[in-house]
Amino acid sequence: GPAHLFRLAGKCFSFVESTYKYEFCPFHNVTQHEQTFRWNAYSGILGIWHEWEIDNNTFVGMWMREGDSCETKSRQTKVHLVCGKSNKLAYVSEPSTCVYSLTFETPLVCHPHSLLVYPTLTEALQRKWDEAEQLLYDELITDQGYKKILKEIFEEAGLLKATEENEDEKQSKKITLEFETVEKCSKEYKQLSEEIKKLRVLLGQHGIAYKGNLGE
Repeated sequence: GPAHLFRLAGKCFSFVESTYKYEFCPFHNVTQHEQTFRWNAYSGILGIWHEWEIDNNTFVGMWMREGDSCETKSRQTKVHLVCGKSNKLAYVSEPSTCVYSLTFETPLVCHPHSLLVYPTLTEALQRKWDEAEQLLYDELITDQGYKKILKEIFEEAGLLKATEENEDEKQSKKITLEFETVEKCSKEYKQLSEEIKKLRVLLGQHGIAYKGNLGE
């Protein structure tokens, strides 16, 4: 990620709310400690540094995943980086069960270009991104194809973790028609149109009326 944020590594920032103390250690983990004298007070990990969340060429958050188990899943936390006068953990919430949201203020993200993804990439990956932009501009790939290339670039840069697909996902991908190039889309459309024509003839031979138009 952005090199200027590395100076936060090795430091921890805490926030106390009600009976809980939250601690965020950038590029390491997020923990929660119950401030009580109960013998079984909760103290655990809400997530370990995992990957960035990227949207529109911008680092919008840090994902801390694989925390302590919570029913059937692991606890996880998204850390939002916002501009502030000093480095501090400003707000903590739990928008859904065992998924936490932290707001971390820092002057390190106040510059409008401080969280851009493109400048953090190697020259080779920047070239790959430029080529993808050109292909999209020339309408040689679809938006879906463009997003797939970007995801591959971010995974190669180590900004996102490559996810292992399970068998169900692989099967559903085969079933789903994913047109990554306009050429592939046109080719598939032609084939499907031919098939529909043949099926209409076949239905006609058996005296079955066909409702719908060829464009569908």
